[in-house]
Amino acid sequence: MENSKPKNSCSFLCSWSGGKDSYLAFFRALQTEVKPAVLFNVMNEYGDKSRSHGIPREVLEAQAECIGLPIAFIESTWQDYEANYVKNLKQLKGQYHFDHAVFGDIDIQSHRDWEEKVSEAAGVTALLPLWQEDREALVFEMLERGVKALVVSCRKELAPRILGRVIDRELVQVFRDLEIDVCGENGEYHTLVIDGPAHKKPLSISVGETYGPDHYSFLELRIL
Repeated sequence: MENSKPKNSCSFLCSWSGGKDSYLAFFRALQTEVKPAVLFNVMNEYGDKSRSHGIPREVLEAQAECIGLPIAFIESTWQDYEANYVKNLKQLKGQYHFDHAVFGDIDIQSHRDWEEKVSEAAGVTALLPLWQEDREALVFEMLERGVKALVVSCRKELAPRILGRVIDRELVQVFRDLEIDVCGENGEYHTLVIDGPAHKKPLSISVGETYGPDHYSFLELRIL
């Protein structure tokens, strides 16, 4: 599988969390010959929030509108995740006629293996534009490109220091002081991109109360 350079002009689906890594991978893909077709997000089994980041459907829809692309959703439990993903990837390929699927993973091999597996099952090529790059360097590239990523969920003990903040150089230093991965690649935190170079207009949201289970905290998010 290729990392970031498709050989011919083609189109892609982007596996979309709404956060900084999928956003930067999407933006990197835009710099090549491959053209965007659709964003693809997996919701929880209730269909109200994204499976991993806890972002409401209407917020992701508004974010996609700011970027100027359609976004497709599926609802799934973790148990049925892979089967539902492949089934819907095939359906979306028939609808949007893309050749590639773009993913934002950086260096966790098991994630790449899974992404290549489901892409092959759907008859598309997996692209990982951020693969094997330095995690911290990617965060600084994001900042240099003007990406504004709001921390919308994190490990509960980190919430008083980082939840609800937009990543900047000061927050990067807080990550270091807390001795967590600056990129959050190990699940320390997740983000929502509210503005950046792929946006046609910023995403306007309001932040409400904090909620979540014992080990993880989420922000309530609403569209303005």
